[in-house]
Amino acid sequence: MIIVGVGAGPGMLTQEAMKAISEACTIYGSERAIEIARQHIRPECSIHIIEDYKKLRELPERAVVLSTGDPMLSGLGYLDGQIIPGISSMQVACARLRISQLRMVPVTLHGRAIVYDSLARIASEIRAGRCVFLLTDDSTNLPLICRHLEAEGLSKDVAVLTELGYPEERIELARTNSPPAAPGLSCVVIGDISKIDL
Repeated sequence: MIIVGVGAGPGMLTQEAMKAISEACTIYGSERAIEIARQHIRPECSIHIIEDYKKLRELPERAVVLSTGDPMLSGLGYLDGQIIPGISSMQVACARLRISQLRMVPVTLHGRAIVYDSLARIASEIRAGRCVFLLTDDSTNLPLICRHLEAEGLSKDVAVLTELGYPEERIELARTNSPPAAPGLSCVVIGDISKIDL
């Protein structure tokens, strides 16, 4: 199996990813991942939308599995097989906000409940001078996270990035005392973000 990162949005496929996709006979992926890669998929290739992620380990050995963003950032990198990296949403967010990835600590909240351990970790990383990169979804309670940080005396910048790489890409910058909304699948950066023209 080959797990191919297709990047965070259109136009972010690497040459290695394009080659693997163009040579594939069977491809599995989400609708979004398939759409990003579509122009590189051969007409005779068998395309399958992933319905049950628990069955991915049962796929044929020669299958190519598309992972949105980079497989090793909350992606499909846990599967056995060759990994072809992609441009992650964290890389794009760092570029847009002009923040070094060395200052960034990723925490995924996508599909996960916020527990005290998550809040404590976020606060600890920010207290140490780092920025926290959060992958969120509709169930993520960003105001709760921000209230916790404020209560800890950690009033910081909050950037919400949506639709990275798409024409409708949007970046909103606020503070933890009044955070912006983080709709759907969003990337949220909390910390000392340099004042830039967004």
